[in-house]
Amino acid sequence: MIKLNLPAFDYKLKKADGKVWIFDGIRKKYVVLTPEEWVRQHFVQYMLNHLKYPKSLIKVEAPLSYNSLEKRADVIVFDREGKPWIVVECKAPNIQLTQSVAMQVATYNKSLQAPFVVITNGMMVYCFAIQPEVKPQAELPTFP
Repeated sequence: MIKLNLPAFDYKLKKADGKVWIFDGIRKKYVVLTPEEWVRQHFVQYMLNHLKYPKSLIKVEAPLSYNSLEKRADVIVFDREGKPWIVVECKAPNIQLTQSVAMQVATYNKSLQAPFVVITNGMMVYCFAIQPEVKPQAELPTFP
């Protein structure tokens, strides 16, 4: 897999069914290693190991509903009251972080109402504060 602009971490891989799988410590299972999953696992580990976000408050591939459609947010970080705090959309490293990617996470956030959203492709990370208006942030917020 490609080297990302996120800190390296110790990961577990296995091969099965002609595919490579990576262990997801949040979901506690092996998942197929795609370029997007590589980014997701790196970003989750960055939040856990470097930003010290509590593991118990992070959900990966979290289901959500929007306009009667069932969607999945790549990562949601909850605050200590159990409310969505950050919604993260991960893309493969070769995918540009365009306005349409930002709109995707903004659409997910309409139902979640998290105060922060993040988009990343592992090479770049953009964080936005949403309330009261959208403002780019220089870095991810410190966990409350």
